[in-house]
Amino acid sequence: SPVRYPMAGMKSQKVSLGIFSHELNEIVYLKTPGPENQYITSVTWDPSGRYIYAGILNRDQDHLSMNKYDASTGGLVKTLFEEQNSRYVEPGGGLYFPAAGGQEFIWQSRRDGWNHIYLYNTEGVLIKQITSGDWEVTRLLGFDPQKKRVYYEATRESPLERHLYATDIKTGKTDRLTDGEGVHRIMASGSMNYFIDDFSGLTMARAYYLLDGRGNMVDTLLEDANPYKDYKTGEMSIFSVKADDGVTDLWCRLIRPVDFDPSVKYPVMIYVYGGPHAQMINKSWTGSAGFFLNYMAQKGYVVFTLDNRGSAGRGFEFESIIHRQLGDVEMADQMAGVRYLKSLGFVDTTRIGVHGWSYGGFMTVSLMLRQPGVFKVACAGGPVIDWKWYEVMYGERYMDTPMKNPEGYERSSLLRYAGNLEGKMLLIHGTNDDVVVWQNSLSLLDECIKQGRQVDYFVYPGAGHNMVGRARVHLFEKIAGYFDDL
Repeated sequence: SPVRYPMAGMKSQKVSLGIFSHELNEIVYLKTPGPENQYITSVTWDPSGRYIYAGILNRDQDHLSMNKYDASTGGLVKTLFEEQNSRYVEPGGGLYFPAAGGQEFIWQSRRDGWNHIYLYNTEGVLIKQITSGDWEVTRLLGFDPQKKRVYYEATRESPLERHLYATDIKTGKTDRLTDGEGVHRIMASGSMNYFIDDFSGLTMARAYYLLDGRGNMVDTLLEDANPYKDYKTGEMSIFSVKADDGVTDLWCRLIRPVDFDPSVKYPVMIYVYGGPHAQMINKSWTGSAGFFLNYMAQKGYVVFTLDNRGSAGRGFEFESIIHRQLGDVEMADQMAGVRYLKSLGFVDTTRIGVHGWSYGGFMTVSLMLRQPGVFKVACAGGPVIDWKWYEVMYGERYMDTPMKNPEGYERSSLLRYAGNLEGKMLLIHGTNDDVVVWQNSLSLLDECIKQGRQVDYFVYPGAGHNMVGRARVHLFEKIAGYFDDL
């Protein structure tokens, strides 16, 4: 059946929220006056069942009202608070009620520039900000009503790490409950008395530990220090370089080829994503590089990744600087990484290629076409080519509408740069991609033909935005083979 896919600037869907009464066999809809194209977000039941909370976000996505509604009538009881930002307000999850039947809830907000936890009562009074600082809460886990402690994962030590923390909501005292430099993903018991710590570090591929409520080790469930021990792997390093602004430090990951010889000039694969909500580099196993990138190092490539401004984990200003200008800041920072690579004596500056998927596909094509002559090979999967063809909420959050930001849309549209193509470029798309619609890469293919530029194109029939199963193996073989001509 057809999928509705309103694009940036197009008429969006009219959304309503109904409450079905089993006893009365009827539906009551929330009374949410305002434009039809507003968003209803962060929907949460009150523990009593008498009220529903919903964040009403305007189409411009710069103003959110957290409203309280009567569940029996759908009528507005009151607006509890508002969130505003000149760039955008991105709604998080729903309200979290620490205690059943309680009159207080936890809300996450980036209003001070970092994602933190706030305690409100159900009348909309801010009781206190529970966490603060130049770091981000990345996941709220729960609350212990006896100890009065809220539990969460955060980047408090470093944006390259994730740890479990507990903060006393009365005193503000915070304890870190996980040890070991790296990334800790936590599964919590409902009582917050036990945690399973899913840990990955630079010297420990994967481990599962059972912890008590104070972070003490109860049991080691699994440790797998090095699943690559029977294979040759390249040396990996994590470091920082300056962004294009000359001030901001950007985290990078470099994997040297197997049997590295500093006197040899090696080809380079740059793996890029570059967009919001994603962080490619951390202190987990292999620096979060994954198997394929290590495979490319095994084949003799220097493999490099840089988290440019616009990526996640480093606060609102860092991530939102791309607002209304997608591709510009990200590309400038990626080129700072290229300049660093060219300064290395073991890099063959005439054989640099770039690969990415989705937003990374957009970045790959941007670098290939807007920096002609720098990259010999590019392989872009599921690439956004023109942001006016992307879905309405994401597209307008970061770019506004094409009517309000025509210069930004024009500058970021990669169709206008098709004539700049030098070197080899492979575009890959799944025919059933409902995230980045097929129209994107087909339009660039058509424009390259019009401009007399040769471009390679490969389609996965029936595939969505990502390849799975045998198709994924085939995809890696395709990309590796394309780079073999570098």
